[in-house]
Amino acid sequence: MTQLVVDAPIAAVTVYPDRARVTRRGRITVPAGDQTVYAEPLPLVLQEDSVRVAGRGPATVLGVDVATRYHPQAPDEAVAELERQRREVEVEVAELTDADDVQAQLDAFLAQLGRRAGGSFARTLASGAGDELGGFTESLAARLSAVRAKRRELATQLREAEERLAAADRRLAAIAEQRPPDRRSAAIALALDSEAEVEIELSYVVPVAGWRSSYDVRLKGDQLTLNWYGLITQHTGEDWPECDLTLSTARPTLTAKVPELDPWYLDRFHPPVPLAPATVPLSLAASEAAYGADSARAELAAAPAAAFADLAATVEQGVTAATYTPPRPVAIPADGASHRATIAAIDLDAELDYITAPVRSTDVHLRATVVNSSTHTLPAGKAAVFHEADFVGSAALPLWAPGEDVELALGLDDRIRVERKLVRRTATKATLGSTRRREVEYETKIENHTPRRAKVTVLDQLPVARDHEITVKPVTAEPEPAETTDLGVVTWKLELAAGEEIKIKLGFRVDTGKSVELTGWRE
Repeated sequence: MTQLVVDAPIAAVTVYPDRARVTRRGRITVPAGDQTVYAEPLPLVLQEDSVRVAGRGPATVLGVDVATRYHPQAPDEAVAELERQRREVEVEVAELTDADDVQAQLDAFLAQLGRRAGGSFARTLASGAGDELGGFTESLAARLSAVRAKRRELATQLREAEERLAAADRRLAAIAEQRPPDRRSAAIALALDSEAEVEIELSYVVPVAGWRSSYDVRLKGDQLTLNWYGLITQHTGEDWPECDLTLSTARPTLTAKVPELDPWYLDRFHPPVPLAPATVPLSLAASEAAYGADSARAELAAAPAAAFADLAATVEQGVTAATYTPPRPVAIPADGASHRATIAAIDLDAELDYITAPVRSTDVHLRATVVNSSTHTLPAGKAAVFHEADFVGSAALPLWAPGEDVELALGLDDRIRVERKLVRRTATKATLGSTRRREVEYETKIENHTPRRAKVTVLDQLPVARDHEITVKPVTAEPEPAETTDLGVVTWKLELAAGEEIKIKLGFRVDTGKSVELTGWRE
């Protein structure tokens, strides 16, 4: 009985971050009665419980089953011919090996015959019959030469036959590698009152496929253009042709960030207490290991992870997610490589300023504060950052909702010069009943060598005491800082005209008890 097989090529693919739904469509004429229509080949990795069948026409779907279709070891004519040739060469190799064994035994026999005849040769020479001896030795030498020549000929023939056998094995192995892999088939049970043509739509979910967001961020003047791309990868075993491709948004984090200052702590020196050797209880060791693992996981989780408007994708916004249809068809082969599809190009207004933390580095970072004025919720993704035509680095964009503002680090600007130096340092020694005092003052100079007015945020810090016998007191802060936190971070927000220079002074005093050995001090 002839099987009914529908030709149902891929017509649509919806790609999610970690999977994809593939839709196939095809038409077939089905006889009346209960019939089974097969759709194949399907990928081996499809999720069986995700298979769905729909369609058009006078038919009722009774069910659908998924089975693996195994390719037979083909009675292919080329394979059969190669196997026949290989068998013939195997027989030839065996015959040549046997012939060489015969010649080897004959060689050994003639050599042994020559050795045993040695005594007879001596008596024959003594009797004066030298002519008969000469004829025998010449005959024996001729036979040995002929045998060894034959063995050399057989060795050459055997080597050539073994090379032909190896070549046949390689050709058969190559054909086996090119044989299509086993695939799966969907058996669709239909019921029809009469013969009719029906359209079958089959969909299924496959893993090992997905997409992620990628961005180009280009700053030109105060205008920032963000080009949004979808990078699609799949190695499901089947190539996706140019079809109705849609990308579904998700919350899919190396992050470029402006400098942040950790608290600067001062504490009393506590000598380490020597511990006697002891066996750590297993439960305690396990709990400490678990705590370390949990801490590592927590730190990892907390760590940061040209307008083409005419190429924007078509968007459909749902209740919790959106789908995007790229403006141009994109074929996605099952090669595991990233294939880029344009989603949108968005022009955004950027508020530019500079930020520096000279206590750590005199580098000055250009920063843009940008509000997402589009209707798109932008998934997290890596961004290539350009300043005018120059590539300045990479950054990581967080999930970015409409109306939300984010800070983007746009690289270093050497036209804002910063210099920080220690201008005053005093220290006193502790005397009986007194405290020890350290006092320092730093001066930071900021120069604007850009052709325009610049907003500069300068970060510095005061130490933070962690012992009641350590006191930190600010002495000088000029000009008045915009903010000083409990953890000692001091912030100035400055505006410098083109060519202007501003100096900042920060001084503080640290008093310690006479018995306190200070740790954490730096200058």
